[in-house]
Amino acid sequence: MNNTPTAQLAAFAAGLSFDAIPAAVVRKAEDLLVDWFGSAIAGKGARPVETITRFAASMGPTGGAAEVLINRSRTSAYFAAMANAAASHVAEQDDVHNGSVFHPATVVFPVALAMAQTFGSSGRQMLTAAVAGYEVGIRVGEFLGRSHYKVFHTTGTAGTLAAAATAGSLLGLSPAQMQHAFGSAGTQSAGLWEFLRTAADSKQLHTAHAAAAGLMSACLAQDGFTGAAQILEGPQGMAAGMSSDADPARLTAGLGSRWATAETSFKYHASCRHTHPAADALLQVMQAHQLAPADIASVVTHVHQGAIDVLGPVLDPATVHQSKFSMGTVLALVARFGHAGLVEFEKHFREDATMALRDRVTMVLDAEVDAAYPQRWIGKVTVTTTDGRVLQGRVDEPKGDPGNTLSREEITAKALRLAAFSGGATPGDMQAAVDALWQVASWPRVGLLLEGKA
Repeated sequence: MNNTPTAQLAAFAAGLSFDAIPAAVVRKAEDLLVDWFGSAIAGKGARPVETITRFAASMGPTGGAAEVLINRSRTSAYFAAMANAAASHVAEQDDVHNGSVFHPATVVFPVALAMAQTFGSSGRQMLTAAVAGYEVGIRVGEFLGRSHYKVFHTTGTAGTLAAAATAGSLLGLSPAQMQHAFGSAGTQSAGLWEFLRTAADSKQLHTAHAAAAGLMSACLAQDGFTGAAQILEGPQGMAAGMSSDADPARLTAGLGSRWATAETSFKYHASCRHTHPAADALLQVMQAHQLAPADIASVVTHVHQGAIDVLGPVLDPATVHQSKFSMGTVLALVARFGHAGLVEFEKHFREDATMALRDRVTMVLDAEVDAAYPQRWIGKVTVTTTDGRVLQGRVDEPKGDPGNTLSREEITAKALRLAAFSGGATPGDMQAAVDALWQVASWPRVGLLLEGKA
């Protein structure tokens, strides 16, 4: 079409081959796939997820080739991607890319799996499509900038294009078709943070919609449907309507040499990523000074503006999911249990001891932390003890970041833990599925990940 940033990004996604991806990036994609699978299984039983899954079942065909992971049903790629995307974003354990403030797995892998199962793609083809989705979605998120994230949930917006790139790769779209798919995906991009104020279910809708809309956009493009040529940087495109600091150079910087997929972080705590740096810094202080929760008089977290924008409205969380966006709740659970996991939130977020400590936590804007964000998420806390000591904690790479990443053993253990929490798979079924997924690059054909009944 032309050599605009949108066209260049589309050409990259359409032309990406498995052999062009460095081996280390392929290994990272495998890590991210197993990590995502655990989060998808963890969605079983969550009310918003079950609602979206019932909707998909009522609208979609039965007996299709694509697998709905939480209940082992089979349907079309469109509805399976929708259901699995909703499921994998509710436990707040899915991955995140710092610089784009974007959760790639929850919109990329539902599409990659559903399309690969439907078309009998190989494991290598599925991994290639996933990397295309990560590279596109991350760059779109970076392009849209910090101003976008203040109002828009980037995973719902940039995620629509990531999903289109993933589906388009498996469909073998040409560069021109991929650009049309981006146009259709971008005009459907949506997702607003307002839901946090009332503990609404919208976050699962954001990922369900992004995955399904991106998949649809690619399929339409394959059949000749056209989309806006410059949906990203055009005068009435996404940046014009959704950002005040968009930088088109970010869309194409390092394509084919800088692999943003490898920069993606895993989540250790089961909460909004904005809470993790402070949580790790608090743990550092408590461990270094042998503090118990009762020793803490107050905690000041020194944060970036994005954390204040997202977490600030959540003062008295009413639901488990909303509590994961409460800085005070997360730090209280970390202080009490050493980890803010699914069980800790489910059982303890409304306990008096948690709420009492929650209310002693405050957030303040920190110039250094804010300047480093979003490329680096620094954790800084000031802890005042009941005996009058003032203690400082600092973490430059929270647990799960590329420089402090999870091993394959830790990723496997996390996936098994997530499945056990939700009951989404038996320990034996989950172990067998994870063991198989570690060999995905050798699969001649992507089949069902889980056999039998849920």
